[in-house]
Amino acid sequence: MKTALSIAGSDCSGGAGIQADLKTMTMNGVYAMSAITALTAQNTTGVTGIMEASPEFLKQQIDAIFEDIRPDAVKIGMVSSANLIRTIAERLTYYGATNIVVDPVMVATAGSKLIESDAVAVLKKELLPLATVVTPNLPEAEVLSGLTIRNQEDMVAAAKTISDNYGCVVLCKGGHSVNDANDLLYANGKAQWFMGKRIDNSNTHGTGCTLSSAIAANLAKGYDLGTSVQRAKEYISGALAAMLNLGQGSGPMDHAFDLQSRFAREVE
Repeated sequence: MKTALSIAGSDCSGGAGIQADLKTMTMNGVYAMSAITALTAQNTTGVTGIMEASPEFLKQQIDAIFEDIRPDAVKIGMVSSANLIRTIAERLTYYGATNIVVDPVMVATAGSKLIESDAVAVLKKELLPLATVVTPNLPEAEVLSGLTIRNQEDMVAAAKTISDNYGCVVLCKGGHSVNDANDLLYANGKAQWFMGKRIDNSNTHGTGCTLSSAIAANLAKGYDLGTSVQRAKEYISGALAAMLNLGQGSGPMDHAFDLQSRFAREVE
């Protein structure tokens, strides 16, 4: 079995962060592991508290994984401080990690800020150049590129700027204000669109975490990047289309929508 590591924050309500990553990776056929950057107190309505791991303890977690069950892919999600980002970059470089997917989480679905301002510069300088692919949504792409995105041409310009500046492949995720869930993959000076159909579901908590984790899982299994993106989009569409409805705010998706198991069935 192939393996994947998520380096991200914990979401105690289970819809995003480490919890979403582990569910997604498992459902996409790899053995999932985690290194937790922070504990959060959050639910579908917002984030009420964040307690960071120390850089030393995060280092110990990453070391414990690589020294025993080396991951075939690494997904990086919420990392709120500069020192934690430096720790991740240093450890991944030390171990020669491959198939690195960076989801530059800056704001939660419910609107809470999840990264310190000084950490963005370190993210750009030290982590993005290590990435196999970076997966910003539109607001994150604006921060990373310094450009305003209003249409698909702006998405291409922003992705090109990020790719040129930091030497990484970029998957710029479309939004309702720009297109109908179409994502742009910009690699080696070429743009490739992945078309999607918007699903009328307001419960989108953890969509970014889920997509990036699915991409990492597919890279771990040996699929090329384009195929990994396509498979990840199909998976997240299925999770949204299941129309799970939990919580009072923007609820989670059904990560296990495709689970077929006698252990998963309710009492008959």
